[in-house]
Amino acid sequence: MSSDDQLRVLPSPSIPPEMAIAAVPEDDRVWVPQAPDVWFRPLMFNTVVGQWCNLLWVTKSGIVSRHRHPGAVHGYVIKGKWHYYEHPWVAETGHYVYEPPGEIHTLAVPDDCDEMITFFNISGAMIYLDEAGHQVGYEDVFTKIEMCRAHYEKVGLGGDFVDQFVR
Repeated sequence: MSSDDQLRVLPSPSIPPEMAIAAVPEDDRVWVPQAPDVWFRPLMFNTVVGQWCNLLWVTKSGIVSRHRHPGAVHGYVIKGKWHYYEHPWVAETGHYVYEPPGEIHTLAVPDDCDEMITFFNISGAMIYLDEAGHQVGYEDVFTKIEMCRAHYEKVGLGGDFVDQFVR
């Protein structure tokens, strides 16, 4: 065996393919309804570590949700603005947001903003809470995939359309 063969690193055939996609889709059917006036656009679902990346699109001011995450969340505001009732800051276009694991917060879009789009990278889950702190809902990478599968089937893209985002 030559020294050249000993130093050569070969690609693994089991590595999932890379992705390079338009974040804002041309086809509005790709946006998945999450709540009234709230949609998400999946970008990537990592089923190995329980992570997902998506765009959150809100088309009306008001409360989006009160929730907590067991893992860290990273966000980048692409358009509009939003805030948490529990904090004094406002995340505006161009702002980066880090949410530490375990924090409870209420995401709201202010009255003077009629549209917000934010990129989120979420690890773990979203645990939805009522005002008393009782769990009223739950989402993780698997429930998000199933939401997409059902929506894409309903709008004619086919349930397997979501598979392109799963890694």
